[in-house]
Amino acid sequence: MTFKGTTEDQRQATAASLLLEMEELAARMRAIIASQPPHDLLGYIQAQRVMGAMFETDLEGPEGSDAVRSDVINDSQFLLEYIHAVLASDPPVEGAFDEAACVELGELSKKLRMQAILHAMATSADTKAGIFGPSTAELQFRAKSNWVMLRGNRYQVLEGEFLDYVLAPHDEMLRDAYGVGATEIAAGFQNMADAARAGHANAFDEVAKQFDAAQAFAEAQGKSFGEVAAEWTEAHADDMRAVSLAMDDMVRGGTSNVSRHTNLPGDLLADLAYRRGEETEFFAPGPYAGTPYRTLPARKKPLIQLGEEYYAVDPCLPRDAGYRALLWNLLNRKPEYKKAFEDRQKALGEAAFADLLSSQLDGAAVYNEVYYRDPVSRQWVENDTLILLDDVLFLVEAKAGAAATIASPALDFDRHTQAVQDLVVKAYRQCKRFFDYLDSADEVPIFNRTGKKYIECGRLRRGDYRVMFPVGLTVESFSPFSAFCKELEEVVPLLGKHAFVSLSIDDLFVLRRFLPTPGEFAHYMEVRQAVAGMRGAHLFDELDHLGAYVWKNRFDMEIAEQQRTQERPGLIIWDGMSEKVDRHFEGEDWVTRPTPSQTYPGEVSELLEAIDKTRAAGRLGVDSHIRNYDENTRFELGKMLEKCRGTLGEHPARYFVIGGEPPLFVWLQRAESALDWATMQNKASAAALAVQASSIVGLVVAAHAEGAIVDARHFQVRVPKTETADNAHIFKDAERMSSRAVKL
Repeated sequence: MTFKGTTEDQRQATAASLLLEMEELAARMRAIIASQPPHDLLGYIQAQRVMGAMFETDLEGPEGSDAVRSDVINDSQFLLEYIHAVLASDPPVEGAFDEAACVELGELSKKLRMQAILHAMATSADTKAGIFGPSTAELQFRAKSNWVMLRGNRYQVLEGEFLDYVLAPHDEMLRDAYGVGATEIAAGFQNMADAARAGHANAFDEVAKQFDAAQAFAEAQGKSFGEVAAEWTEAHADDMRAVSLAMDDMVRGGTSNVSRHTNLPGDLLADLAYRRGEETEFFAPGPYAGTPYRTLPARKKPLIQLGEEYYAVDPCLPRDAGYRALLWNLLNRKPEYKKAFEDRQKALGEAAFADLLSSQLDGAAVYNEVYYRDPVSRQWVENDTLILLDDVLFLVEAKAGAAATIASPALDFDRHTQAVQDLVVKAYRQCKRFFDYLDSADEVPIFNRTGKKYIECGRLRRGDYRVMFPVGLTVESFSPFSAFCKELEEVVPLLGKHAFVSLSIDDLFVLRRFLPTPGEFAHYMEVRQAVAGMRGAHLFDELDHLGAYVWKNRFDMEIAEQQRTQERPGLIIWDGMSEKVDRHFEGEDWVTRPTPSQTYPGEVSELLEAIDKTRAAGRLGVDSHIRNYDENTRFELGKMLEKCRGTLGEHPARYFVIGGEPPLFVWLQRAESALDWATMQNKASAAALAVQASSIVGLVVAAHAEGAIVDARHFQVRVPKTETADNAHIFKDAERMSSRAVKL
C-alpha cells in the first residue's frame, strides 16, 4: 500500500478504517488470550519463538511468488507483549488450552502488527510541519513503526553490566528498600535475560543428560528402563525434580519464571509486576483502545504475577521498563531520597563518559563541572565534563532524565518528541555556549568552584585542538530521535564545523568493546561526527553507525557521494548496518570471540600499536591519518614498511612517502642508531616539495632490523615556500626525488 498522490481526506479515511480494524483485531486477541491457561499459552508461544530461532529459513511462498523470510521471532515477540497486556488487564478464568485458538491468535497478531504499520504510514504521510522540519513526516513514521515493532534493541548479554553501573549510585538506598544492592539486582536481571535467551536450550540439555543417565543405569543392570524406573526415580529424586523443572521451562513458560530463575526478593518483583486484572487503561474506551498505539502495560511494569510467582512474559522489556519502574518505586518507597537521587543521577551522567571509556581516554585531562564567565551575559556558567586528550577535545553534557518516553507517538507525537527538546536541545545549547567562549579569545581560562569561590584550573586555546566533539549523553538510548536531532533547525555544527553528537551510556558499553584504543575511538568519533553534520542522511542508532564504521571505515564519504549524485535532495537512509555488531553478541562464546574490526596488514597494525604505546604529542592526528586510508593504501603502507625494515641492517635509516591529502612521510630509523633530526627534517621537507604538497604528515619510526617496531611518533614538517640560500639544498634534493619517478 502506498499513500503517494492521495489526498488528505483519503488518508484520513484510510487511517480511520485501519484503526477500526485494529480495535476489532485487538478485541478478538484479548478474548482468546483471556480464555487460555497462561502457563500453557506462554509455553506454546515461546516454543514457536525458539523454533523460529533454531530453524529460521526462507520459506516457499505461493506458486510463482518470491521466497519470503520467516519472521517467527518478531511475530512472537509482538504477541508476547500482547499476552502481558491481557494478563495485566483481565482476571484469571478457568479454561482448557486450545491449540487451534492459539494458531488463530498468531495470525491475528501478525495482521494487527501489519495494520498498525499501515496506519503509521497513513497518519504520517506528507506531514509538513513539526520541530524536525521537512524530516518530520519521516521521523513520525519511524517513531510510530518503532513503537509497534521494535523491542529490546539491545544486547541481552550486557544487561547486568549496564544495570550494575547505573544502579550503583543508589546501592545503599536499594539495600534499605529491598535488602539487596545494585550488583545483586543487576545479576538478577542478567539471570532473567539469560533464562529468556538460553533457557530452552539449557532445559533440553538437562532432560537429555538425565535421560542418558537413566538409560545407562538400566543398561548396567541388563534391564529396560521401564523395569528400573521406580528404582531410578527413588534414588535420584533431585535429578527428577531438575527434569520436572526443565520440562516446565520447555512447555509451560518456565523460562519466564523470574521467581525461580533469579534471586531477586519478592518485594522488588512485586513492585515490577501487575496482578491479574490490575491494569485498567490499556483496553479502556477511547482512541486506539487495545491497539499497539496505546501504551502497552509492559512499558510500565514488565512482570506479571501468576499465583505466587512472577513472570517476565515479554523477554525484551524487563531491562528497559524494569530500570525505570525500579527507580520510580524506589522513590515511591523512599520519598525523602528524591533530592539525593537527583544529585546522584546527575553525578552518574557527568562521570560516565570518562569512566566507561577510561581505556580510550587513557592519559586525558578530565575536568568535571567546568566554570567560566559567559562573554555575552557576563554570568558564571557551568559545563559538565571537559576532556582533553592530545589534540582532541570532548565536551560532554549529560542529561540524567529518562530519555525514553512511555507516551505513544500516535496519541501525542508532540509529547513523545519532548525528550528531544528536554535532552538534545538543552545539551546542544550548553555545548554551543562553551564553544563560543572558546572562540572568544586566543586563550581562555576555565575554573573550578569551591564554595562561592571560582579558582582557575587551566587555560585553553582553540588552535591546540585538531578536532572537537560536543556530545550530549543520556542514560538510555532514545533512537530514532538521537539520530534525527541534526534535523532540528537550531542544531547546526558549532563554530561552523563541529557537529553535535548524541550518545547514551547504553551505547558506551558497546563502543568500548569495539574501539579499545584511543586512536580507534577518536577516529570513529571523527567519522561519526561527520555523519552527524549531514542533514538528510540517517542511520537508525549508534549501533548502525558503529557497524557501518567497522564495515566501510569512512562511510561518511560514501553517504556524501550518494547525496551529491542523487537526482534531487532528500533522505538517504542506511538500514541494517548493525549486523556485524549484532552477530558478535550471539552464542555462548561471545565473551572470548574477537570483536569484529577493520582489517589492517600486520605491519600497519604494529605501527598503530607503536603510535598508541609511545603516546607522544600529535599521536591521534597521525593515527587518524593512517586510519583514513582505504584498503589499497593500507596495503601499500604495509608493503613499504616491510620492504624498508628489511634493509635496516644495511642502512641506519630509510624513508618513503605514501600519497594522500596530505601525503605521509615515514622516516624508518634503526632502533640502535642515533637519530639525525636535521637530516630527517630536510628529507621530509624535500619530499613535500617533490610531490608538490603544501603540507605533509611526518612520522618517525624506530625498529630493529627485520624486527619489531619499538617507537613511532609524529613530527612537524616545515615546507619552505620560497627558495633561499639557506634552504637551496632542500630544493635541490626535491628535484632529485622528483626525477627518480619511484617510491622515495
